[in-house]
Amino acid sequence: MDRGPGHEADARPFVVPCSHPPWSAPLRWLRLGWNDLRRAPRLSALFGSVIVVASMLISALAWTLGRFALLATLLSGFVFIAPLIAVGLYCVSRALERGDNPRLADSFVLARRVAGQAAVFALAQGIIILVWSRAGMVITALWPAMDGDTTALLEYLAIGSAVGGVFAALTFAVGAFSLPMIADRDVDMITAAVSSVHAVLRNLPVMALWAFLIIVLTALGIATAFVGLGLVMPWLAYSAWHAYREVIDASGWPRLD
Repeated sequence: MDRGPGHEADARPFVVPCSHPPWSAPLRWLRLGWNDLRRAPRLSALFGSVIVVASMLISALAWTLGRFALLATLLSGFVFIAPLIAVGLYCVSRALERGDNPRLADSFVLARRVAGQAAVFALAQGIIILVWSRAGMVITALWPAMDGDTTALLEYLAIGSAVGGVFAALTFAVGAFSLPMIADRDVDMITAAVSSVHAVLRNLPVMALWAFLIIVLTALGIATAFVGLGLVMPWLAYSAWHAYREVIDASGWPRLD
């Protein structure tokens, strides 16, 4: 008996199935991402330039005005723009995977289609940033690091690093596969985010290495006065797409055309 497409959608699991790649998988993702970068140099340079300019403007304004609150506000604003940039980059790898010629117009079309879901992701990330900031204020109030008190300073750094690590891990787990998934399939952000966290937890050693590589490459990009981010961020976005394609089995959800 045919119960219609609605019944098929209801039968889908809330968490998208995932695979278990070997520990060396992140290196392969980077290699595949680099190949995409070489195959689409103009679009990569365009998106990379936008990222570099945005990063420089945020830093310049924060440095000039010298207000942490302003920096937090600007970063929060960038958090809402970054998902759309990422979706545009995923569209490049998506087109190359299909054997098509990636076009900027296609990236804009896809970004517009998933803007609502990307906004949900950005809102969640914004909330995490705000809570993270508040947690830092609480730690500073409860464990003040007095001048000359080495023990208090070490306690403050240890507690602050531990709390920051928890928020950073949560941010990474939510975003590792969710954005590529909404750029590929007709899936809601809640399902994508939960599925991303689930996949990260099921592959902790591999994903820990992947997170470490992301941190190192991003730090190198920042260390070059943000110029290196123009290369690093598109490279990481393309690599993240291949990570998603290998780890997440979203075949039960309709593909976005």
